[in-house]
Amino acid sequence: MTKKEIGNDQLIAQILKGIEEVKGNDINILDLRDIENTVCNYFVICNGTSNTQVNAIVNSIQKTVSKELKDKPWHVEGSENAEWVLIDYVNVVVHVFQKHIREFYDIEGLWGDAKTTIIQTNY
Repeated sequence: MTKKEIGNDQLIAQILKGIEEVKGNDINILDLRDIENTVCNYFVICNGTSNTQVNAIVNSIQKTVSKELKDKPWHVEGSENAEWVLIDYVNVVVHVFQKHIREFYDIEGLWGDAKTTIIQTNY
């Protein structure tokens, strides 16, 4: 039995659902497909207001993706201090920051050539 291939759009939709469940802020999707030598197709970036909220966002994403798509991340890094947590789903990498850490590293600026989609939230 082979594992069903999960599309990027499905995965991103569930990641966004997980972020929005716990009110993650400033959600951006960076499309990296037209940039040479990238390690994945998309970055999903958001931030929380504290390490508690960052961990809640990370847990919500993992729970939602696992429940809806039966998929687990290939790797998770940064959960210990919860200032910047990276969740690697191979083709989609999620960055969950605390606001001041996100501003300092400015990933959107580093990947300025990427097509950016800003997700509007109602909270």
